[in-house]
Amino acid sequence: MCLKKCLVGLTFCTCYLASHLTNKYVLSVLKFTYPTLFQGWQTLVAGLLLHVSWKLGWVEINSRSRSDVLTWLPASVLFVGIIYAGSRALSRLAIPVFLTLHNAAEVIICGHQKCFRKEKTSPAKICSALFLLAAAGCLPFNDSQFDPDGYFWAVIHLLCIGAYKILQKSQKPNKLSDIDQQYLNYLFSVVLLTLAAHPTGDLLSVLDFPFLYFYGFHGSCCASGFLGFFLMFSTMKLKGLMAPGQCAAWIFFAKVITSGLSMLLFDIILTRETMGCLLLGGFGEALLVFSERKGS
Repeated sequence: MCLKKCLVGLTFCTCYLASHLTNKYVLSVLKFTYPTLFQGWQTLVAGLLLHVSWKLGWVEINSRSRSDVLTWLPASVLFVGIIYAGSRALSRLAIPVFLTLHNAAEVIICGHQKCFRKEKTSPAKICSALFLLAAAGCLPFNDSQFDPDGYFWAVIHLLCIGAYKILQKSQKPNKLSDIDQQYLNYLFSVVLLTLAAHPTGDLLSVLDFPFLYFYGFHGSCCASGFLGFFLMFSTMKLKGLMAPGQCAAWIFFAKVITSGLSMLLFDIILTRETMGCLLLGGFGEALLVFSERKGS
């Protein structure tokens, strides 16, 4: 059982690392900044792979009532916001900066639990949220590669994540499973992003993309689609197999490895102030893992 957990955890870390590095390469190195097309492609591939897995009996997707689907619709809208804003932010920000801002979504979740749901929150979790908030708040003032648009979309990204997780937790247990939710997210994303491709100008602008017929671009896009699916699938396996504390530890480990390796592969200027903000965010995330493990 322990070996199985380790294999699932390592698989998740590999998918997390490969997915983020591939996306960063396409968005920042090749500069394919057409998020409706890029995210539409990724969700199309992941949705098709999930549908095939369902038909082959590898996963179970239950047919739910129309009311359940309509109830989940606001969350699917937020999911589109997460991937669209995340793509825009990642194209302009370094991966360690992006992940530090991404982690700040935990502040919204913790605040909602404490202020609105009146749930008992451990001091460690509250301190973790404060550290994450401080790191995200200080970064714009200490980032030597500060990009206003990148930070703007990162804020939209983390707000959507916070709202999505709050909606997800408010769902009744007997309604949609995680797989059902993700399947609906993919379906809605493909439809909405396809409809948005022309109004946003991405559909016509992509014709001027210099690497449109470059095999490296084609391979990277194909890899991003498959890696997105495998990351989703390995994440669900991780959450289904492990306690919340163990799951949080693996996610933290994946983020550390991804951030560290990205510094070697992509151009990033790290001042002492920037590094201090990143370490503060890392400490906040580690404290969150500690609170999850203590709670479990």
